[in-house]
Amino acid sequence: METTSKKRIKITFNAPVVLIFVGICLVATLLNYITNGKSNITLFMTYHSSLANPLTYVRFVTHIFGHANWTHFMGNMSFILLLGPLLEEKYGARELIEAIIFTGAVTGIFNYIFFPNIALCGASGVVFAFILLSSFTSFKQGEIPLTFIIVAVIYIGQEIYKGVALEDNISNLSHVLGGVVGSTVGYYTNKKS
Repeated sequence: METTSKKRIKITFNAPVVLIFVGICLVATLLNYITNGKSNITLFMTYHSSLANPLTYVRFVTHIFGHANWTHFMGNMSFILLLGPLLEEKYGARELIEAIIFTGAVTGIFNYIFFPNIALCGASGVVFAFILLSSFTSFKQGEIPLTFIIVAVIYIGQEIYKGVALEDNISNLSHVLGGVVGSTVGYYTNKKS
């Protein structure tokens, strides 16, 4: 008598930080549509509001969850879902959460100070942090990966060019700052270990 063993395929919750982040962004984007943009203005967009308003400080970070539309959301989440699980496995949940929050705070505060007339929302800074951070996954002490240099030149160079030559209503500074945060986190995290 032959017995065949059927292996069941199961879905795993492989990258909790990434999946929760994407879930929060999805809820924020849905709320933006349901409230006709009011939720983004209230919670998921940073802009030059009064420093006496406690939500100003909250929005320095929470702007990373809001997205202007579904195209914006899908573009950012594609990169987050592609790169995030690899990064979460390599660096761990805590390091990834810190990188996400730090990226949000740095881009939010810089936007508030240097671009008072521009509102900022979306996870583009986090995407660029992830892109640059991922190029450090094969880091060895005393070495800088060539992939990091190429990625930095391509992505950051492209954003600097867009910021100087084009006016496309995208905050190129948040992309560059996200890349700087990702590079810094990748370098120092790998140097410690």
